[in-house]
Amino acid sequence: MPATQKPMRYGHTEGHTDVCFDDSGSFIVTCGSDGDVRVWEDLDDDDPKSINVGERAFSCALKNGKLVTAVSNNTVQVYTFPEGAPDGILTRFTTNANHVVFNGDGTKIAAGSSDFLVKVVDVTDNSQQQTFRGHDAPVLSLSFDPKDIFLASSSCDGTVRVWNISDQACAISWPVLQKCNDVVNAKSICRLAWQPGTGKLLAVPVEKSVKLYRREAWSNPFDLSDSSITQTLNIVTWSPCGQYLAAGTINGLIVVWNVETKDCMERVKHEKGYAICGLAWHPTCGRVCYTDVEGNLGILENVCDLSGKVSSHKVSSRVEKDYNDLFDGDDTSSAGDFLNDNAVEIPSFSKGIVNDDDDDDDLMLTSDRLRRRSHVLGDDENSVDAPMLKTDLHKEEGEDDQADSIHNLPLTKSQRPFYDGPMPTPRQKPFQPSSTPLHLSHRFMVWNSVGIIRCYNDDQDSAIDVEFHDTSIHHATHLSNTCNYTMGTLSHEAVLLACESTDELASKLHCLHFSSWDSSKEWIVDMPQDEDIEAICLGQGWAAAATTALLVRLFTVGGVQREVFCLPGPVVSMAGHGEQLCILYHRGTGFDGDQCLGVQLLELGQKKKQVLHGDPLPLTRKSYLTWLGFSAEGTPCYVDSEGCVRMLNRGLGNTWTPVCNIREHCKGKSDHYWVVGLHENPQQLRCIPCKGSRFPPTLPRPAVAILSFKLPYCQTATEKGQMEEQYWHSVLFHNYLDYLAKNGYDYEENIKNQAVKEQQELLMKMLALSCKLEREFRCVELASLMTQNAVNLAIKYASRSRKLILAQKLSDLAAEKAAESEEAQTEEEKEEDFRIKLNAGYSHTATEWSQPRARNQVEEDTEDREETVPEEKPEPHNHGQNLLQSANSPDMPALKSGAVFSSSQGRVNPFKVLVNSKEPAVSMSSTRSTNILDNMNKSSRKSTPLNRAANNEKSPVIKPLVPKPKSKQASAASYFQKRTPQADKPEEVKENPKNPSSETPAVCLQNSENQRPKTGFQMWLEENRSHILCDNPDLSDEADIIKEGMVRFRVLSAEERKAWTNKAKGEITSDGAEAKKRKLEVREAENQEEAAKENTDVSKKRKVSALPTSQRLSAFAFKQE
Repeated sequence: MPATQKPMRYGHTEGHTDVCFDDSGSFIVTCGSDGDVRVWEDLDDDDPKSINVGERAFSCALKNGKLVTAVSNNTVQVYTFPEGAPDGILTRFTTNANHVVFNGDGTKIAAGSSDFLVKVVDVTDNSQQQTFRGHDAPVLSLSFDPKDIFLASSSCDGTVRVWNISDQACAISWPVLQKCNDVVNAKSICRLAWQPGTGKLLAVPVEKSVKLYRREAWSNPFDLSDSSITQTLNIVTWSPCGQYLAAGTINGLIVVWNVETKDCMERVKHEKGYAICGLAWHPTCGRVCYTDVEGNLGILENVCDLSGKVSSHKVSSRVEKDYNDLFDGDDTSSAGDFLNDNAVEIPSFSKGIVNDDDDDDDLMLTSDRLRRRSHVLGDDENSVDAPMLKTDLHKEEGEDDQADSIHNLPLTKSQRPFYDGPMPTPRQKPFQPSSTPLHLSHRFMVWNSVGIIRCYNDDQDSAIDVEFHDTSIHHATHLSNTCNYTMGTLSHEAVLLACESTDELASKLHCLHFSSWDSSKEWIVDMPQDEDIEAICLGQGWAAAATTALLVRLFTVGGVQREVFCLPGPVVSMAGHGEQLCILYHRGTGFDGDQCLGVQLLELGQKKKQVLHGDPLPLTRKSYLTWLGFSAEGTPCYVDSEGCVRMLNRGLGNTWTPVCNIREHCKGKSDHYWVVGLHENPQQLRCIPCKGSRFPPTLPRPAVAILSFKLPYCQTATEKGQMEEQYWHSVLFHNYLDYLAKNGYDYEENIKNQAVKEQQELLMKMLALSCKLEREFRCVELASLMTQNAVNLAIKYASRSRKLILAQKLSDLAAEKAAESEEAQTEEEKEEDFRIKLNAGYSHTATEWSQPRARNQVEEDTEDREETVPEEKPEPHNHGQNLLQSANSPDMPALKSGAVFSSSQGRVNPFKVLVNSKEPAVSMSSTRSTNILDNMNKSSRKSTPLNRAANNEKSPVIKPLVPKPKSKQASAASYFQKRTPQADKPEEVKENPKNPSSETPAVCLQNSENQRPKTGFQMWLEENRSHILCDNPDLSDEADIIKEGMVRFRVLSAEERKAWTNKAKGEITSDGAEAKKRKLEVREAENQEEAAKENTDVSKKRKVSALPTSQRLSAFAFKQE
């Protein structure tokens, strides 16, 4: 089968990078232009050992526990391996050493420098040096003859020379290379290599082919080339067996030949086409490591069969006779593996030679894999007949005692089909946003807008430090990490930690609820057996944990278990904000480096709903997720490994819009930004810059940088493109205001007004630009995005610019906008009326339009209620006084005579008083709808202590933002708040000693300030109620009658509805006139009574003054008694 190419990873900063294996092949050693030598256990090693050897390292070689490097300070240094301790300087040059190599037994090194010299130095005694002079330009590369007789070198002078080591003489020179004056200008670094073992051939990369020179004869028997090679070859290396030769080009192509057959065995293309500058073959198996000029490290697995057999995709016509060939190393991986359960995670098997002395376990393992694969791979056009295969294999039964299992074996490798389709991508593992890798001893568990959680795992101590950006929330906390918590998150209410299960302990979820008002501030929940927590997050009043059982478990912040629901795939990451929960998971298996992720967005408030139903998550090609979170204003966002930041666009059907490319802000290709937060107002992307890595260290404390946003619009260098980007930028980053308004949150109106002003100015500028360019149709398109006032300005501009046709089109557009606005306003009023009427008979229960109240507001209301309770005690002797004050209140509209009002319980008001005693009271049953409709008021209520107390028993919904108290929606919704029995009690009225008349208007607490005149619909419903009940006798509920009435009323023509509206207005006017007349009569009567009283008082005074002094004194004494 073909070689398996693993995804490349960052190794060093951009620049020339070299690579080699240690003697056993256990470690990969790289060096780069950052001056570090890194020791990797594997490509997946996220914490390689790093040894700083200088400012820049050009080459490294490793043999017998000695690590030799060519460094930019013109020296060749030696270090112990794997400790990395300095062990001295082997030699010096007058300029940089470009290449360093060991001989076969590791006793000598050869180094070539830019000062044209080649030196051979004894490793144990650096005084034993040999200098080779003869090159006329910097030396590019060197290679020792395996027999230590010859040394080959290439140079910028265009020659390849072979030196005799003993006498330091040049044995042969070939002028085959292109000349140049320095290594940096060389088209190829020409890394040549001797064939291992015999040293029979010397391989030299020249242009697009590899020239092979025969030892001592120095002839060129043949060249190796391939049609796929389009650029110059840079480097060659031999397999340990000496049968295969690998070469890398300057455009990222790696080619492998079988030198004996001259066949091209493998062709592998670099992911991004960077030049291959380092190539090393594993000493024992078919693994090739390579590096590029950008500092990346890559690995090819299963490159060739090192036992010398034909490659897996060279189909042979003969059946192999050797039974052991059925169990060779290549069988550890095949196309069949991608069809079985192991396709989820692609294994990285090492290809080894199966020798005769291999243990039985390895043989059985391979045999099991072959049996498993035999059920997957069927017959195809390249297969030979099974009877023929069995016949050939049965011939070997006497030679091997394991022949009884031959019938279970598949076809031999030479007949096995070759899979050349898309390769599955390994699934990304779950992670916590803004956390650093688990293998680090000092790491960030989370860094978000609230604070930082650090984890320390030392030999002496294992602890967790919690730090808050705002210390007024909570002080810094130090926790012992005895349970080995690996996940953590932080909010304004709590700290949430989680750990995986062990053999003895279950997976745990640990919450520190520091905002709790009681003394118990911690709780721990154990997961069921064989269920591990993989991701956690916190919201406002809730916590969530996703587990390996594909479940999401919800908890209150106090520890009460809430809902549990399933995920369609393994979780990748989770984030919470307020009532919102965002979950990313694997929808399936991606191919060719792409991840296949899905996203769910849920709202966990009173009205629970799912906003995103597992939609595919857009990612850059060949990238993976690196960060997930919400903006400070509550908009979901995420970042991928290519640096693309995407934000949910609620204004475009919940689509994802790229708002920033972090890579544009990075100075070097190996630099990254580690995202910790995002803000929409002010517009900031908060990141930590990481030099040469993807994540920051815990010490020293990293500094946070702020990046700007830029939408990927075309031609932003032009004025038009720039303004378009600015306009849609402003629209996108102010969508959150509409979301807050829709959900009843509080926000600053001036922010929205400023945004609208900015957007309209940009539209006007774009319209003026289009007008100058004679793009009048475009002007109308831009005007369609404007507000009514802006369109009027556009009409004026078009008229002054003498664009009469444009002005006419804009005028038509303005008329359309005005009509649409009026229609929308009418519909809004109808909808509001419908909601009021629908809720009228059910005001004692919470409705779907009820708006939640903030906790602090409820607490304030409770205090107000306690203060005002004494004032609400009934005072019967003041009954008339309060009644008259209510009747004469200028805020209360005149009541329709004969109207009777009911409480929310549907009972008749026991304190009702008729407006006119001559008019009989109307029965309750005949005026039920009138009472209910008259009980509602469209205008906003005045806040009174009793009104606030009415809402006191409604449980508040905790939200991240305070609900807006005076917005239009909140005021409209206040009519549908849950009423308590206390609120429904009528106000106790007081007697007025000045006016004991019984002819006073009927008054109720809920109507004293909120009495509303009848609408056209109410009057129509009164007259048509009987018809509705006749047509629908099953309608017993008042709300259903109102619904049916609304439907019928809307069917009426516009003229009929208008007539009913005018009729209602006419009654209101007459009622108002009557009320004024009654008020004037009452005032005249009061004035007459006061005048009469004054006259009476005057006469009394006169009578008193006429009495003698003794009588007056006796009268005073009597009054005192």
